[in-house]
Amino acid sequence: MPSPWCPDVALKAYRFAAEAHWNDALRQCVPGTNLPYLLHIGSVAMEVMAALAREDGHDGTLAVQCAYLHDTMEDTATTYDDLLVRFGAPVADGVRALTKDPTIGADQAKPDRKALQMADSLTRIRTQPPAVWMVKLADRITNLQPPPVHWSREKVSAYRQEAGRILDALSGVSPFLDQRLRDKISAYG
Repeated sequence: MPSPWCPDVALKAYRFAAEAHWNDALRQCVPGTNLPYLLHIGSVAMEVMAALAREDGHDGTLAVQCAYLHDTMEDTATTYDDLLVRFGAPVADGVRALTKDPTIGADQAKPDRKALQMADSLTRIRTQPPAVWMVKLADRITNLQPPPVHWSREKVSAYRQEAGRILDALSGVSPFLDQRLRDKISAYG
């Protein structure tokens, strides 16, 4: 049975993400740990790959590339044009949709700003192919690990509620990821 994504193309995106997040200028780690940020990126890609192995009809190559690259514009010096040249418009557009716009709500308090940025990102994601939606679901699944011990009950509750809004906005594209996210929300906190 052929792979639902192109391994050579996926490896190119994985390597690009590794170089973007872990270089001499930026040694990005998973927040609160000494683990390379590539752990998070790989976890998101694995969630996407698990869904692709169970569900037909998805653009697996686009989904896996966007999974590996989903935080490059938000967290590194990578630009839209960098992604456009290396990976093409569908990938660059998908990653841009997955990237929060820091100019939105800049004059708002942090919780309000984050909510506005998430709403904007979800709106942009919904204009993208379903493969990009899968990445956002997988990203939140991966982020719903036990919350940091310093988080207040209110912050944990707000994060759980935000995950519910993501599920509401993007449900139906991948029954497997929908259920994974639903289960993670139930167990969170």
